Amino acid sequence: MKKNIKFFILFSAFSLSIFSQNLNEKKVLIMWGGWEGHQPELFVEQVKNWLESEAIEYAVSNDLNDYANFEFLSKFNLIIQSVTMSQLTNDQEFGLLKAISGGIGIAGAHGGLADSFRNKTNYQFMIGGQWVEHPGKIKKFKVNFLEDELTIGLEDFEIETEQYYMHYDPNIEIIATTKFDGEPFSPNNSDLILNPTWIENVVMPVAWKKRYGKGKVFYISIGHNPEEFKIHHDAWTLLTRGFKWAMK
Repeated sequence: MKKNIKFFILFSAFSLSIFSQNLNEKKVLIMWGGWEGHQPELFVEQVKNWLESEAIEYAVSNDLNDYANFEFLSKFNLIIQSVTMSQLTNDQEFGLLKAISGGIGIAGAHGGLADSFRNKTNYQFMIGGQWVEHPGKIKKFKVNFLEDELTIGLEDFEIETEQYYMHYDPNIEIIATTKFDGEPFSPNNSDLILNPTWIENVVMPVAWKKRYGKGKVFYISIGHNPEEFKIHHDAWTLLTRGFKWAMK
């Protein structure tokens, strides 16, 4: 009974701090592009449907030059990005980092945020991590939620998708994790077979939040296929809570 009371109090506090925002006063920029294998347009449609259901004003862009326009970016409270394996110019990177450090949030999933610009370490420093491998590619693994205001009421689940191995900043606030099994696999574009016993039982972040100057960053590593968020409702709930947290 005490546990139920504690849960209710925590959930009520979360509702007051996150859900009570005047979302119809917020404005979101959705930036998409890069590698088509991650189906960024499908992810954009899912996000647009959610934003419309929350009566949040939004704009959609497929032009990274918009990142170089600080006056344009300053109109938004949050940037939701789905751009994989693309390139940023120095001006585009500077404009984006200036916007986030000044108080605009940024959020996204999978390679759309943590494998966006491999040659831009300042961008990676802002996000808090970078994808480096998915041993075994598509495989089944468990996602474990940690105690946090964004994970209240969510249940651990098993998913079949790419299990991201990340290089990440120890300063991030990890709110979901996964564990690697060390099973043999072949690296991308290689005939080499590895038996990676060195990563067996390694615990890796699946979702995190962090600060960058005055801005907030939210990330979740699942979403190789955006349809995963329709199948695993708690993953979608965490993602949308992350959107709200980052735009607050």
